[in-house]
Amino acid sequence: MYVLDSSAFIHDFHTTEQTATIPLVREELEDESAYRYDAMEGSGMHVHIPNDDTTETVHRAARESGDLDVLSETDVRLVAAAFELDATLVTDDYAMQNVAEKLNVDVEVIAREGISEVRDWRFQCRGCGREFDEEKDRCPICGSGLARKNPT
Repeated sequence: MYVLDSSAFIHDFHTTEQTATIPLVREELEDESAYRYDAMEGSGMHVHIPNDDTTETVHRAARESGDLDVLSETDVRLVAAAFELDATLVTDDYAMQNVAEKLNVDVEVIAREGISEVRDWRFQCRGCGREFDEEKDRCPICGSGLARKNPT
């Protein structure tokens, strides 16, 4: 089974496998991609609502990887749906791919190359330059804001 992100509808993804998505994806779509969603729903696509426990598991994994601040609630719930349904997530979103890989959810990309490695982001103070493993609102040393930094 494939769980489809909005990019699957935008890029007219085709498969003979069973498909699923979440209601929030429909709200992101316009014009032809919205019609594709409606047509697929009418022809048997499963519309799934992940449970709160699974959604919290995805939030926790995204927090640990440093991707939470760039994921929308739609993104989190799509990863949760793929996790619950033991499905392959179809998306071009790198942060979603990173969190999905962290949770051992298979990913298939559409229009871009997929991620080449899973990253646990670090956070660096814009003022004093100190690095932290987890995101904070402000640097506890100097009070400046933090920026997400590639962990290499």
